[in-house]
Amino acid sequence: MISKIRENRCLFVLDTNVLMHDPTALFRFMEHDIYLPMIVLEELDAGKKGQSETARNVRQVSRFLDEMLSDVDIASINDGLLIHSAIRDPDEHNARPSGRLFLQTREENDDLPVRLPGSRADNQILGITLALKERVEDREVILVSKDINLRIKATAIGLTAEDYHNDQVLDDVSLLHTGHEALDDAFWESHADSLESWQEEGQVFYRVHGADTSEWYPNLYLHLDEPAPFTAVVRQVEDEGTAVLESVTNYQQERHAIWGITARNREQSFALNALMDPDIDFVSLLGQAGTGKTLLTLAAALTQTLEQKEFTEIVMTRVTIPVGEDIGFLPGTEEEKMTPWMGALMDNLEVLAKTDGGGGSWERAATNDLLQSRIKIRSLNFMRGRTFQKKFIIIDEAQNLTAKQMRTLITRAGPGTKMVCLGNVAQIDTPYLTETTSGLTYVVDRFRGWPHGAHVTLTRGERSRLAEFAAEVL
Repeated sequence: MISKIRENRCLFVLDTNVLMHDPTALFRFMEHDIYLPMIVLEELDAGKKGQSETARNVRQVSRFLDEMLSDVDIASINDGLLIHSAIRDPDEHNARPSGRLFLQTREENDDLPVRLPGSRADNQILGITLALKERVEDREVILVSKDINLRIKATAIGLTAEDYHNDQVLDDVSLLHTGHEALDDAFWESHADSLESWQEEGQVFYRVHGADTSEWYPNLYLHLDEPAPFTAVVRQVEDEGTAVLESVTNYQQERHAIWGITARNREQSFALNALMDPDIDFVSLLGQAGTGKTLLTLAAALTQTLEQKEFTEIVMTRVTIPVGEDIGFLPGTEEEKMTPWMGALMDNLEVLAKTDGGGGSWERAATNDLLQSRIKIRSLNFMRGRTFQKKFIIIDEAQNLTAKQMRTLITRAGPGTKMVCLGNVAQIDTPYLTETTSGLTYVVDRFRGWPHGAHVTLTRGERSRLAEFAAEVL
């Protein structure tokens, strides 16, 4: 579904990068019509080779178009192909499209400004859109592109241009749930008459009735500071106005240390509760640099893999997008090629090796053994078709993944596997991805309310006073 609700039917001219970004964009414009310039088809043909995600998307677009064009004549193409009758909607959550697809079958006489800067392909798309605007009188003609500069040029010559918003999860990333919230100061007084409590296996449970439970969902962490500190997690929302809470472990206490690591704030304690909970299969941790995402995750992974034997090994991966210039091809095996991208893993393992007793020879030897035998570094490029069983999988820098890539990775999880996504949506390096369209934002929003998924946003930096100050002012 497109981002804006329109009263009148429109004609959308799609840029190549829209289809490269989302091959199902052909089915996302509801009752509106789509126009594909011939130069777009040529650019798609040029980008179909290779094993990249973009090349796979291009080949999928070509397959969609091939099915839509089978057994049709030139008259049908000129009249527009009915999109809904050509192929089923690829996403059952969306309504079926009812518009038509038009391919460029004639030369459009454009009237572009002389010596308009830019590439030949962009100018051709602008010229075709301008010609359609003059020729088509019964509806608005809109150019849709992920290219900001092309949209600026289109606006400068009097065209209506928009970004492709269908993959936008939220209107504003600030609307994304944090996974924890504060209780009202009068919580105990307002629920004193209807509150039920009991104990099971050393944990305290509460059954809460009231209107404030209507916005709660499973694995939402709650906290109250006054009159006495109280932290709990929503275990079950039974019906409207009733929820079951369970007290959570305070990992800020030394006796609850995980691999020698204690939480330094409330959010970190919530994160460790989610990471250590055997009933939670998927955890997402958001936070700026220095909030402890990787350190907490590795500590929980090592404890559950080496001490509790719940997992056979730890698999760590991340998307290989450089911040600066690319360093080119690297020699070695898959794991050796990925090593330069795993500096965060090495840095945090050094901390974990020195947590108990100042880092003696046993700890250093154990760390070396972990690196060689229990922690595997894998590339995202080779994840397709795999199934991970009883693995603790860590996806670092997950904000650089698209929703499609995230879906591909999470569906690799087999029985007994736990998957943790780490990232900071304010630091996205992937072209055409934003805070609201990132795959990390997508999974955080979609997994909300699932009884076996948890999310925690970490807000307080714990790296150093220098790092915390730099994150605030720079």
